[in-house]
This record gives sequence, C-alpha cells and structure tokens, in this order.
Amino acid sequence: MPAESPLALPTTEVEELIRALVKALRAFQMYLPNNPMYHRAAQQLRDAFPPVWGLTEDLILTVAETDLVWEEQLVYHQANKTESFAWMLYKDGMRVLTLKRGVEQEEIVRLLQTVTRARLLAADAGDDLLTLLWEQDFHFIEHRFAEVIVEGIAVLDPQAVDMAYGAEDAPTTEERAEQVREEAQTARPKGVIDPDDFDSTLYFLDEEEIRALQTQVQDEYIRDVRSPAMAAALDVFELEPTATVRAEVMSVLEQLFPNLLHAGEFRTVALILREIRLVVGRVRGLTTDIKARIQGFETRLSEPAIVAQLVQALDGVVSLPPDEDIGEVLRELRAPALETLLTYLPRLSNPQLQALLEAAADRIAANNTAEVLRLLRQPKSGALPALVRVCGRLSIQPAVPGLTEVLEHEDSGLRLSAVESLAAIASPGALTALERSLDDPDRAVRVAAVTAVMARGFKGAQKRLELAVQGKGPVELERAEKRQFFEAYAIVAGAPALPVFAEILEPRGLFRKKGNPETRTCAAYAVGRIRTDEARAILQRVSNDKELSVRNAAARALREWGG
Repeated sequence: MPAESPLALPTTEVEELIRALVKALRAFQMYLPNNPMYHRAAQQLRDAFPPVWGLTEDLILTVAETDLVWEEQLVYHQANKTESFAWMLYKDGMRVLTLKRGVEQEEIVRLLQTVTRARLLAADAGDDLLTLLWEQDFHFIEHRFAEVIVEGIAVLDPQAVDMAYGAEDAPTTEERAEQVREEAQTARPKGVIDPDDFDSTLYFLDEEEIRALQTQVQDEYIRDVRSPAMAAALDVFELEPTATVRAEVMSVLEQLFPNLLHAGEFRTVALILREIRLVVGRVRGLTTDIKARIQGFETRLSEPAIVAQLVQALDGVVSLPPDEDIGEVLRELRAPALETLLTYLPRLSNPQLQALLEAAADRIAANNTAEVLRLLRQPKSGALPALVRVCGRLSIQPAVPGLTEVLEHEDSGLRLSAVESLAAIASPGALTALERSLDDPDRAVRVAAVTAVMARGFKGAQKRLELAVQGKGPVELERAEKRQFFEAYAIVAGAPALPVFAEILEPRGLFRKKGNPETRTCAAYAVGRIRTDEARAILQRVSNDKELSVRNAAARALREWGG
C-alpha cells in the first residue's frame, strides 16, 4: 500500500493563519476603522500569510457547520455557532473558500468586512453573504455556495442546473433537454404542452448564450448607477423651466450631498459640483433662491465641519480611494477650507493622504492671499504652524506683513518658522522684517536670522550687526553663534568694518586691554572675509599673537586666502 503523500506545508501554519483571521474578524466587529486596534489586527493578519505562501500558491478551505478543513485536516473548530467564523460562512451557503497569493494586500480585509456586514443584516434583508461577495469583485478569493433544491419542482433554468454540479460533471444542453422531457412525461398535468411539439432551441440556450447572459448579469451588479442618476437629475433641472421642479431637484441633491461625502463617493460629489456649474452657465431665468442654493454647494463643501469630517473619514480607512477621485473633490475646496486642512495635516498618519491634502492647501493658499493674511493674524489658530511653512514654500510675498506679526509670537518655534519663510521669500520687505530677529531672545531664531542676512548680504542689517559685534546689542551672544555674527558683519559691511575688528584685535591706547580670546578669534576669522590689503596686513600682524586660538584663526584665514 503506497504511503500517503506529505502535505505541502505544516498544518500548524494553516491553523496559525486561521487564528489570525478570526482575531482580525473579532477586532473588525468591535472597533471602528480609525481605531489603532483595528489597524493592528489587520497588519497581524497580513503578517500571517508569508509563511503559508512560502510553500503553496493557494489555500482551499472546506466549510462545515462549525469547522474549516484543509487537505482533510481540521484547522478550525468552534462549537458555539454565535462565535464561529465557519458558521458565519456556512449558514449563508458557502461550502468552499479559496485564498490565493496576493489576497493579504487588500482583499482579505474586505472579505472580513463583508462577512461582518452580512452578520449584521436583518432577517428580512434582501441581501445575504453571497450577494455582498458578488459586489466585491475579488481577484484573489474564490468561493463556492450550495444551491437550494426544492423537491417536486422541475428546474428549467439551465444555469441553475450547472451550479448544482461540479465543473467536470455538468450536463450538456442535450442532456438537460432530455432530462426535462423525461420528467414531463412521468408527471405532466392535464393541459401542459409537450416540449417535443416545439423546437427545443426556443427553450434551451447554448453555452455561448449562457455565458453572455452571465456577463450581462455581472455587469449589472457592478454598474455604478449613481453618476447616471445624478446626470439625469441635472438634465431635469436644466430642461424643466418650472421653478417647483427645479427646487425639488435641488432638495434631492442637498439631501444626498452629505451622505455621498460620508460614504466616500468622492467622484459623484465632484460630478455634482462640476456639472451644476455648467448647468448654471447654460440656464437662463433662474430665481434668486435657486441661485443661492446652487452657490451654497461649494460653500458647504468648504465648511470647517464638513472638511474635518472628510479628512477624518479618509484618514480612518484601510485603503484610500483612487487619487483622482479624492483630487476631484479637493480641487473644489475654497478659502474657508484652508484653516481646517492645515490644522489636520500634522495629525495625519497616512503619507499618501498627507501629500494630497498638502497639495490642496498649497493651491488654496496661493489663490487666496486675503485668507492667508487673516489666518496669520490669528495667534491661537491651530493652522498657524503649517501656514507659516506654506508661505515660505510658495514664496507668497503678500504674506510678509502677516509673517512680520508672527515674529512677535510667544512660541519660539513659530518665530523660527517665520524667519525661515521670510528668508525664502527674500524680498527687501521680507529681509527688513526678519532683521529684527537678530535680537530675538531665542538662540535658534537669531542664528536663522543672521544666516539669512549673511546669505543675502543685506545692507539694512549693518547697524544692528555692528552693535552685536561691539557687544552693545540687547542680547549677549552665545559662543557658538558669535563667529556667525562677526562674519555676517564683515560680509555685509565690507572694508568699513575693518576699524571695528582692528579695535578688537589690536586695541590702541596705553590703558586699553585686549578683549577675551574668544571674541578676538572671531574677529580674526571675520577679517579673513574682507579681501583687502589692509585686511591682510591686520592678519599678518596678529599671526604672532600671544593667544594660540587667535594665531590659528589668522593663519587659517591667510591660508584660505592664498597668502
């Protein structure tokens, strides 16, 4: 007797996968999609698949009442039907479930979501698990359902007969016709016409016709009827001149609008907004009330509450809708949406969504400078940090007055961002505004300001830099930033700065004491930035200074100069 062939992979691997699947199903039933526990369970489920796919390409599970069987091995059992995953599938007729490599990317989560929906259906609901699965159009999941057979009724639908058989033993068209004739002859009520009196081709479809019908039925199930329905409603609005009819169409659209947003039907929402603008451009004689209601659609979409709900809904889904669908709606957002978008941007966990919303915020900010200025003057706004960065990234020059006010904000991080944005704009007005930050109490802000002034060679900062170099500024410079201020003064002032540096390096007068070595070293580096003969002479003289750090600074400056 030949030995049984070994299994493709250990049964324990399949059991572990089923346990992860059931755990994920339980999490989907208990938590909303924006809950961290929901996402963690989904990720753990995905992580359970690689060990299985390393040894097989698909997983065929036979569904019993409370069991799942793989390769005649019991891999799942739960006697309590109210908690049994197998029973959830079995009670609606599923008998075989096949999972293929790639199912873990997206479809396994959709399968569990669908099973959860089917479990919550009312007893008299028109849908069941089978119809819900048909709607999903899975590519990596296959399933087989049992057919309900009523005794005593002749089955005349050839497609139903096929589904009661396996793929290999399905009867041919001729066999089905013969079967019907035999049943009709054995028990045909009085008055029933014999099928033989007619051409059988009138009653029995060939295989190609059956496949065509199946394709048409499937297309009907997956066809999107929302967009055509909206287009029909807008056609009625355009072609029917009666104010009552148009008001009724507007009422329908107003009721559907928030529901479509909540359901994630972004393409339909964008269609309504886009088409209604075209209709308004073509229709004449609209009443003032109808015009106001039409304009209210765009305004309503950009309301902070609606935008917040939209962003939260997108951030909470496992799989985002296509970029073009989200982009259609985001392109319709107007100025009132800017604050909400920028407030939520730092909180988003999805990088793809963050990029889409950031692009939408940039577009709104670039086209609505009045709204940008209004928000910049709101020190308590949650959008302020992101808005300041947007102004710099887009170089919005009209925002300079608002950024100037941000330089007085109590938050040093916001002041730093304002300096960086003004430096990016780099207009004379922007550089004049950030010059005051050379005296900011925060070191990081001062360093950012002096870096910008030095990079642009901004002459307007010369006096303030000179006071800082002479130690007469309102803030005592820290050791790490002092050299930057000295060199910035040398670059901005040029040769006129030499007397100031010479006084620090070589103080004149019988009773004048030299400054501390740190300050004199910074002065030596700064002199090296002024490429004149007088500057070279100063460096040569101090290259023999008693202080090692001063000598080294002078020698290095001369070496870099090529002297």
